[in-house]
Amino acid sequence: MAPPLPEETALPAAAVEGPAGTASAPEPAGPLDLNRATVAQLDGLPGIGPVLAGRIVEQRAKQGAFRSIDELLAVRGIGPRLFERLRPLVTCVRAERTAAPESLQFAR
Repeated sequence: MAPPLPEETALPAAAVEGPAGTASAPEPAGPLDLNRATVAQLDGLPGIGPVLAGRIVEQRAKQGAFRSIDELLAVRGIGPRLFERLRPLVTCVRAERTAAPESLQFAR
């Protein structure tokens, strides 16, 4: 067994490895809200990497808030099988899609 690290080089508790050599990460308290999740949070979902997480956030920015988790199927790279894996892990807090403010709308 290796000697303990000096106190100033000790790793923070979040970086300590768990069973089977995997880093332990805090478990989410409940389903992840698609309308508030960051790329980093989405990247933590099974089957979602940084690229796909970025696409989800881009879709949200383009279309406005997700009204239903079913809208994930419109994101390139999310098919029916991955969607079924994600279904219990995500939620969609109802948010109305907002139109552009009047100052940004074209004059008629």
